[in-house]
Amino acid sequence: MHYFETQMPRPELYPVKKIIGFDEKMVAAVEKWRAKHRPVPTFSESTRRLVELGLAVAPRQRGPHKGAAKAKEMAGEQLDRMVDPATSPEERLTRKRRLLKGPSEFRDMRTDLPKQKV
Repeated sequence: MHYFETQMPRPELYPVKKIIGFDEKMVAAVEKWRAKHRPVPTFSESTRRLVELGLAVAPRQRGPHKGAAKAKEMAGEQLDRMVDPATSPEERLTRKRRLLKGPSEFRDMRTDLPKQKV
């Protein structure tokens, strides 16, 4: 037995394999990207790097926009100016809350609200 036959095989660097499809435009874009790098990486390595770059700049979590609180406050102030003085304070609050929350049909589309538990 030779020495190299007794050693354990080298562990695979990327053990999880996925088959993904690309259109010709995407392949050309990856090829163009990899041609700009030295040494020229393989297509697989280029794809991994591009995915890592995309994930690094992707938003971590969708949540309220930084100006959402200010916009809500301004909308509330405007609604207060438009209120019918003949309505009760409770009714005013109910109407204001309903208007600020938005129609129920669209609430599940809003990214600034926490998801409702079903």
